Amino acid sequence: MFDRLARFGMACRGVMYALIGILALQIAFGGGGKEADKTGAVRTVAEQPFGTVLLWLLAVGFVALALWQLSEALMGGLKTKDRVEAAAHTAFYALAVGTILSFLLHGTTGKSTDSQSKDLTATVMEWPGGQFIVGLVGLIVIAIGLYWIYEGVKKKFLEHLRTGEMSPKARGVVEKLGMAGYCARGVIAVAAGIFLINAAISFSAKEAKGIDSTLRAFADTPFGPWLLVVVALGLILFAVYCFCEARWRRT
Repeated sequence: MFDRLARFGMACRGVMYALIGILALQIAFGGGGKEADKTGAVRTVAEQPFGTVLLWLLAVGFVALALWQLSEALMGGLKTKDRVEAAAHTAFYALAVGTILSFLLHGTTGKSTDSQSKDLTATVMEWPGGQFIVGLVGLIVIAIGLYWIYEGVKKKFLEHLRTGEMSPKARGVVEKLGMAGYCARGVIAVAAGIFLINAAISFSAKEAKGIDSTLRAFADTPFGPWLLVVVALGLILFAVYCFCEARWRRT
C-alpha cells in the first residue's frame, strides 16, 4: 500500500514539474503572469475544474513522498550521501505539502520561493558570520546542481530504476528523459547558487533568487528567452521522467 502511495507521489511530482515548466515557457514567450515555482503551480491547479480535489490528491502524493524519503533517511540502510539526499528531499516535499495545504485551508499559497529565499537570506545575514554562511550555502547549492548534471550526463539515475523490466526502446526513452531533466535541474541549481554567492559578496539579500526569478534571469542573458525555453523544456521532460520513475523506481 505504502509503495503504491509513494509511486503516486512520484507522479504528483511529475505534475508539479510539468506545471513549472509550462509556466516558464509562458514567461519566455511573454505571457507569464504566475510565478514559475510551486506556488504558481498550485494556483494553476486550483483554477482547473475540480481544482480543489486535484490539490488534495497532490497533497496526499507529496505527504507519501515525504514519509518515504524520511524513512530512507532514517532507516534505509543507505550510504551517508544518500541519507543526506533523502533528508533534503523530505524537506522539499514537506514544503510542497505546506504550500498546498495553505491554499486549501486559507486560500493563499503564502510567499513565493523568491520571497522566501530573500527573507531567509536576510535573516541569516544578521547572524554572526552570516555572510560566510550564505556564501557557503551558495557553494553547496552549486555543488548539488553540478552533481545533478553529472547524474544526468553519466545516467546515474538509472541505478534507482528497475531497468531489467524495461524494453530496449523504453530504456532508451527513459535515458534521454532523465539526462535532459537532470541537466535542466542542475543548471537551475547552479544559477541559484551563483545568485546566493553574489548576495553574500554584496551583503544584499535582494540578490538571492528563488526558482521563479532564477528562471526569469535566463531570459536576460545574451541568449535571450531561448535559453529559458531550453531549460523549461528540460523541466517538462523531467516531469515525464517522473511518470516513468513512478512505474520503474526501486522502493
